[in-house]
Amino acid sequence: MTKPGLDAAELGAYFALMDVSSLLQHAIEQQLRSAGELTNVQFKILMRLLEASDGQLRMTDLADSLVVSRSGLTYQAGLLEKAGLITRTPSPDDERSTTLGLTAAGRERIAAVLPGHVDVVRQLLLDPLTRDDLGALADLLTRVRDHMRAAPPRSAAQRARKRADS
Repeated sequence: MTKPGLDAAELGAYFALMDVSSLLQHAIEQQLRSAGELTNVQFKILMRLLEASDGQLRMTDLADSLVVSRSGLTYQAGLLEKAGLITRTPSPDDERSTTLGLTAAGRERIAAVLPGHVDVVRQLLLDPLTRDDLGALADLLTRVRDHMRAAPPRSAAQRARKRADS
């Protein structure tokens, strides 16, 4: 049985996390909009495509990893495609799926916004911490993230892929 409410330590940790998340999110949004006319979600889409081995990802896989709805991702992908930063093509594996690909203009936009993005993250999140703090924070947040992803919402759930056993 879970106990009702949160004690002072639990509330303190929860509110500190929410405040840090909100303040960092706001600063990142401002920087991305001013440096590259991007939202944080659009930046995350472009970065995931940049990190992909061939610069391409299936939209369903991308939605799952970013924890966004498929309709929200479709809308954002449409805006990015209209801006010439990505392409959308039918997936070669499954004609029902769509693959997003990063364009040269998308790579240029990332290159334009990334230095300022790193500065914001460094100044607001990383500079106040020691190396030991960083390791502890990464360990704690990884544990919480893994716990949350163990029973994710549909948009964060990994889909079982059908394998062709030949």
